[in-house]
Amino acid sequence: MGDTDPSLEVATLAGGCFWCLQPVFDELKGVRGVVVGYAGGHAENPSYEDVCSDETGHAEAVEVTFDPAVLSYEDLLHVFFSVHDPTTLNRQGADVGSQYRSAVFYRTPAQKAAAEKVIHELEAEGAWGDAVVTEVTPFTNFFRAEGYHQEYFRKNPHAGYCVAVVRPKVSKFRKKYADRLKA
Repeated sequence: MGDTDPSLEVATLAGGCFWCLQPVFDELKGVRGVVVGYAGGHAENPSYEDVCSDETGHAEAVEVTFDPAVLSYEDLLHVFFSVHDPTTLNRQGADVGSQYRSAVFYRTPAQKAAAEKVIHELEAEGAWGDAVVTEVTPFTNFFRAEGYHQEYFRKNPHAGYCVAVVRPKVSKFRKKYADRLKA
């Protein structure tokens, strides 16, 4: 991300289409930057087409740089789990394939423990009604997606997918977390 401030942390999260996740985290207090890309696969520098082939093992993901003094990793995870369905394997709505899986790519033992704790809490609450299938897996790689994918919703608010899928998710997020939005 280019930000070398040692007080910042990075979270790598996959929850379906990255166009839906970026605008949510962009607006959250404590977030310094969000990049969309591909995480967890075995191919080097995959293209969007490579990832969509469902053969590279990558998930559409976001890399979120945040200030843990403002926003804890656990709180970031609570937002993450509220803006996608973590109970559907390799799918979010009409988007189907392993690239749309739900995953937390942890970078430290503390991130792993936090992810496991939050998932356990959600399941104990029955928050989703079904078992959470989110992968909690060690971070191995993240490749920045092509430029046209970065800030896609902000640049294309009237595109069909943005109107039908992204905007409702962002609106729901804004209502639920109104007190945690950037000014």
